[in-house]
Amino acid sequence: MRLHGVTIQILVRAETGTDIFGHPIYTETAENVENVLIGSPSFITASKEVVEALNLDGRKVDYWLGIPKGDTHDWEDAKVILPAPFAGTYKVIRFPIAGIPDLVPLQWGMNVAVERYDGDD
Repeated sequence: MRLHGVTIQILVRAETGTDIFGHPIYTETAENVENVLIGSPSFITASKEVVEALNLDGRKVDYWLGIPKGDTHDWEDAKVILPAPFAGTYKVIRFPIAGIPDLVPLQWGMNVAVERYDGDD
């Protein structure tokens, strides 16, 4: 059995104009990203990660996403839609963590933390 990820959707924002006050108007388009790993904070460090996240910015890391090497999407503050059994919309929190692709084993070269998104911002 080979290690592989799932297909998720990232909501890509594009400025489509301005409103009557000159503020930008954005639209979001869903794009598929294949072979993404989805994992929860590790069992051993889960409580430590949750406490650190809550102390730093008041947010709870629900899942970590392993992004395949070569992906060119802008993951900072992005919204993503995960498939079942994680089904829902999530928002990337903090900054993506990337390694040097040639020195990172396997197919994934970046990690992003996500929290459940309720659509209030």
